[in-house]
Amino acid sequence: MMISQFFVLSQRGDNIVFRDYRAEVPKGSTETFFRKVKFWKEDGNAEAPPIFNVDGVNYFHVKVVGLYFVATTRVNVSPSLVLELLQRIARVIKDYLGVLNEDSFRKNFVLVYELLDEVIDFGYVQTTSTEVLKSYIFNEPIVVSPARLQPIDPAAIFTQGAKRMPGTAVTKSVVANDPGGRRREEIFVDIIEKISVTFSSSGYILTSEIDGTIQMKSYLSGNPEIRLALNEDLNIGRGGRSVYDYRSSSGSGVILDDCNFHESVRLDSFDSDRTLSLVPPDGEFPVMNYRMTQEFKPPFHVNTLIEEAGRLKAEVIIKIRAEFPSDIIANTITVQMPLPNYTSRASFELELGAAGQRTDFKESSKMLEWNLKKIVGGAEHTLRAKLTFSQEFHGNITKEAGPVSMTFTIPMYNVSKLQVKYLQIAKKSSSYNPYRWVRYVTQANSYVARI
Repeated sequence: MMISQFFVLSQRGDNIVFRDYRAEVPKGSTETFFRKVKFWKEDGNAEAPPIFNVDGVNYFHVKVVGLYFVATTRVNVSPSLVLELLQRIARVIKDYLGVLNEDSFRKNFVLVYELLDEVIDFGYVQTTSTEVLKSYIFNEPIVVSPARLQPIDPAAIFTQGAKRMPGTAVTKSVVANDPGGRRREEIFVDIIEKISVTFSSSGYILTSEIDGTIQMKSYLSGNPEIRLALNEDLNIGRGGRSVYDYRSSSGSGVILDDCNFHESVRLDSFDSDRTLSLVPPDGEFPVMNYRMTQEFKPPFHVNTLIEEAGRLKAEVIIKIRAEFPSDIIANTITVQMPLPNYTSRASFELELGAAGQRTDFKESSKMLEWNLKKIVGGAEHTLRAKLTFSQEFHGNITKEAGPVSMTFTIPMYNVSKLQVKYLQIAKKSSSYNPYRWVRYVTQANSYVARI
C-alpha cells in the first residue's frame, strides 16, 4: 500500500498537520478536500463519503473527535486498508498525546511529525504499533489538561451531566508521567457495543444485531500478566459447530455468533472458566471483537403516527420510551425523520416542562430533527409536528415519509449482558494494588423504526 500525502484538518478547514511523502499530489489538496466536504454538507447531505476522487486524486478520510484524518494517493489501493490505517494513526497519536484535539496537536507538533515519519516512510507503511514505536520516539509529550477537552471528545460518552466518571483513559499519555514525576498504576477496560435494530410499522423487531468490542488501555509498569474473566454462561456459536463453540449454545446465557481475539490473548483456560490471559501491549487495543444477533430487549421503543389534518396539512406524533433502568441515563439523543418532498413548513410542540430539547426542520433535505440532551431510564417523551405542504398529497402519506432513525449513547449499560466478572493482575508484591476501571457503553449504529 502506498499513499502520497497525510494531513489533519479541523472542522473549520484549518491545516493542523501536513506531510507530503512522494510529491505526486498538488499542494492545494487540503483546500480541495475541504471544499468538497463542505459542498456535500451544503447540498443537503449529512456527511461526505469516506472515499472520493477529484482530478485523478483519491481522497480517503475518517472523522475522529471532530478532526479530519486524510490520506491521498493517485494509485489504486485497497480502500478498507487505507481507512483502517487512518484509524490506527489516530489511535497511535492519541496514545502518545493522551487527548485528540486541536490544542494537543499544536502543542505537540514535533512529536506528531516524529510519529508520522516512523509510521510511514516514502509513502509505505512501516508500523502502527505503539509498543514498537516507543523504541524510536524520543520527544516527550506536552500534556494538555483534561479540563480543556472539547465536548466532542470520546471521553464525553462517559460523562453524565457535569460529572465526569473517574479515571478517563483518553486524557493520559502512555509515555508521560503524572505531575510530580510519578506514574499512577491503573488499567481501563471498556465494553463498547454498537447496536443495529429495525422495527416494523407495528413495533415488532425485524432485525437486531450487536457489534461489540472489549477495549483495554494499560498504564501498568512492567507489563504484568492480566486475567480477564467473562460470564460463565457465555456461549459462542449458535449451531454448536463454531471454532470457538466450547459448550452447547442451547439454554440461557449470553450467546455470541462469533468473535476474534487480539494476538496477545491466550485462550488456555477459556474452555473451562471463560478467562482470557494476556500481557497487554502499550497503548489502546481491542482484546476481543464480537457479534451477536440473538434477539435482545432494545433500549428505546419508538412509536410514530402521521395523519392528515386538512387539504395541505398533516400532523406527526413521535413518542420515545426508554426501556432501561431508572438509574441509567442516555445522552446525546438525535431523532430524524425524512418528510415528503413537498413539505414547505413544520412547526413543533414539545411536552410541558421539556428541558434540554431542540427541534429543527431542515428545508433543503426535508428532514425533521429532534435533539434531546438526556433521557432517564423509564421516561417517555413526545414530539408533535404540524406540517404544511406546498401541494396536495395523493395516496398514502406514510409511504412518502420516514423511516424514523435514532442515534444515542448510553454510558454504563450494555444490551448483550456480557460482563467482566473480575480483572486480575499478577502481583509484584503484597502492597501492589493498581486501580482497575471497567466501563460499559451502548451506542446506536443503525436504529430505525418504519412508519
